[in-house]
Amino acid sequence: MEFYEEAVEYLISCGLPVVEEDLMQDVFGDETDWVSNSTLHTEGLGLPDTPTCKSSEEMLMKRLLVLRKLLMSEETYLSELDTLLMPMKALRASAGTSQPVLSLEEVQTVFYQLPELRDLHREFYTGLRAKLQSFKDLEQGLPAQLGHCDSQLSVGELFLKFVSHLGLYRGFIDNYESAVQTVRKRTQAEPRFRMLAESMMSGKGPDSCRTKYTFEALLYKPLDRVTKTTLVLHDLLNYTPTKHDDSALIQEALRVSSSFLSGVNEGSQCKTSVTLSRGERRQLVRDGFVVDVNEGGRSFRHLFLYTDLLLCVKLKEGAMGKQSYYRFCWYMPLAGLKMHWMSEQEPPADLQLKISNMRAKLFHLRSALRKYTNEGKGSVSRATDRCRKKLAACEIWLLTHKASFILELQSTSSKSHTIHLSFLHELEEWREAINKLKSEDLQTVPPDLLSLSNSCIKLRMTQQPPLCCLQPDIEESSMCGTVCVVVHSACGLQQPASVYVCVEVDGFDIFDRKAQTCLSSYSLTPQWEQELALQVDGARHLHMLCLTEFQEDIMGRTTLQLDSVDILKKWKKMTLNLGLIVVTVSIKYVPHSLKAPSSTPLQQKPVFSVHIGDVARQEGVLVPHIVRSCVGEIERRGLEEEGIYRISGASREIQALKLAFDTNYWEAMSKVRSADVNTVSGALKLYFRELPEPLIPTQHFQRLSKALCLADPYLRSNSMLSELQTLPDVNRNTLLFLLHHLKRVAEKEQQNKMSLSNLATVFGPSLLRLPVASLDQCGLQVDISQEVEVQVQVIYLYLQNKHLPEALTAKPLDTVEEP
Repeated sequence: MEFYEEAVEYLISCGLPVVEEDLMQDVFGDETDWVSNSTLHTEGLGLPDTPTCKSSEEMLMKRLLVLRKLLMSEETYLSELDTLLMPMKALRASAGTSQPVLSLEEVQTVFYQLPELRDLHREFYTGLRAKLQSFKDLEQGLPAQLGHCDSQLSVGELFLKFVSHLGLYRGFIDNYESAVQTVRKRTQAEPRFRMLAESMMSGKGPDSCRTKYTFEALLYKPLDRVTKTTLVLHDLLNYTPTKHDDSALIQEALRVSSSFLSGVNEGSQCKTSVTLSRGERRQLVRDGFVVDVNEGGRSFRHLFLYTDLLLCVKLKEGAMGKQSYYRFCWYMPLAGLKMHWMSEQEPPADLQLKISNMRAKLFHLRSALRKYTNEGKGSVSRATDRCRKKLAACEIWLLTHKASFILELQSTSSKSHTIHLSFLHELEEWREAINKLKSEDLQTVPPDLLSLSNSCIKLRMTQQPPLCCLQPDIEESSMCGTVCVVVHSACGLQQPASVYVCVEVDGFDIFDRKAQTCLSSYSLTPQWEQELALQVDGARHLHMLCLTEFQEDIMGRTTLQLDSVDILKKWKKMTLNLGLIVVTVSIKYVPHSLKAPSSTPLQQKPVFSVHIGDVARQEGVLVPHIVRSCVGEIERRGLEEEGIYRISGASREIQALKLAFDTNYWEAMSKVRSADVNTVSGALKLYFRELPEPLIPTQHFQRLSKALCLADPYLRSNSMLSELQTLPDVNRNTLLFLLHHLKRVAEKEQQNKMSLSNLATVFGPSLLRLPVASLDQCGLQVDISQEVEVQVQVIYLYLQNKHLPEALTAKPLDTVEEP
């Protein structure tokens, strides 16, 4: 079971005891079959612990390839050392003159141990080249007997002799910082040295083909080289059969090399960085756990952000009680890195059911843990420990499988990787950190992947996965109940926009931990007056973000520490600074016992052909989202559209938009933004037309009809306004919201050719209808022509009224207490 094994690894890494064999059955129950068959990948892409070659001949072929590549690499490295040492003689001679470029002491500092390192590698290169040449000659004579020939290719003693002199590198490493500081200092102060240091040319080949270096880049080469020795020996040992004469010698050389490298790491004073090519430090900026998507599967990984690159690794447990280590998965340079994020689509129905079942199990395990903790008064019993392990397994599964936020990364070389994060604020933290480092335009030096991955254990700042069961369970400082947030309004926009607010809470993932307002109207001062309610268990923080309709642009964010005592039982109104945006909200915490979540995933209830009061109650507003969304989109780009509300959109597109609003509000919002504006206006008209009871209830038809007959305009207006006030809250505020919108449409009559009279003719029959088989006061049935006239005239007179009240879009708070 790949997922199960990965979960166990992380539990062990977090200090939890080894999971019992039956833990998986306890956590996943009868769902073990689909867990085991999931596409979750757990293996990284690092160096294999054992060779993948099946036959001895294949191993020997790869061994030969490793040696030949090493020879080419040694030749390049010697050329770089020669280039670095080329000016040494001239600089030493200059030190004895009246105008030295460098003092003799500075020359000794800059070139310390470099001649000795060149001699060491030159000797090794010469010996290895002779060995490979001899083997080549022998191979040509016996081409079909590679296994026999390879017994003559013995390089173990050569490597053992080489690593026995690695101590020369110790002196260079200890002196490295002084050498770099000297080079930087003299580069700034001495123009002659600056000219040399910024443009050093290799001594081989024609001028057009010669490599150009900086002095600092060349100084880094030995540091990079010493770590590659261990990597090469590791590969060489993998492809050397155990019966080969070199096997024991290579193994000893690897031990010596690894021991030397370990001693260098232990002696390093810098515990949060590794060195870059220009003498700068590859500093660790942040790290954390993410879900890495690879070949259609999902893997729990640790992501490290350094000053010049992103590194993705997998934590592996050390064998036989040895220290844990990280295995390399992939890395991406920050230079030229492109990022794009989006919300993940809702998972298919079968996966939604599994997620619901897992959340239900998480709830029962959480309740059991609280019970065991209370009974044991904080002591750790076997039952408590076992329950906590099951909780961790459930949380890891949910983190990996549920819908999340997607961050796509693409490098200049067209390589791409996709990671998933549970929270939008976490994704934005990663984006901000990466963009800040990208702006510094730091050159990326291809890293030594083995040493960089190994250093992650010491450098990591995040020690454990983000599992709530691993956090201290302090009941007094965490919440269990409902957190209500009313998002009122915002200010600070530099230009009009349609925006929405996303609210996220932490704690156990038993219920949805994020909620979003509807999209505001196109405005400089967006208004929502919308209440969001989140059931929480173990919540300590609330995150709030403001986003534009196109999602990619996150305008601001903030984090609020939840204090269950401070905001207990009473509303607290506050203004939160989200960068350039200031949002006014009210927050209330209602502590209560939680009920087990349904094992059946909640489906969005339809909005079309449903009583408007039921829709508004379901959404917690006074004006349904569909009305506000369509009105906002029409005001954004349809006010000057000729024939708006008179010219209908395509019937098929209107029906598609209707289906989206009935099934997935955020999918509908995406369609609204891209649909033809006449399709949006057609959907709005259809919504009012299909209401089971008209927006102006039928019992008001006769009274409004009587008001129209009043000869005195003042009395007629007052009578109609009084009748308006008797409408149910949702109907009244939705009607007022629509009427004010239609008045704004009529203000653009010259462009859209839609007057108040035209608009009343379009909307009158949809908003006001006569009761079925209705009779007038004289007992005579109302004529159809009279009905239409009443419908149009009522709406027309409301549109003409200059004292029309403003609409409320959300219910007022019972008590709002200023902080």
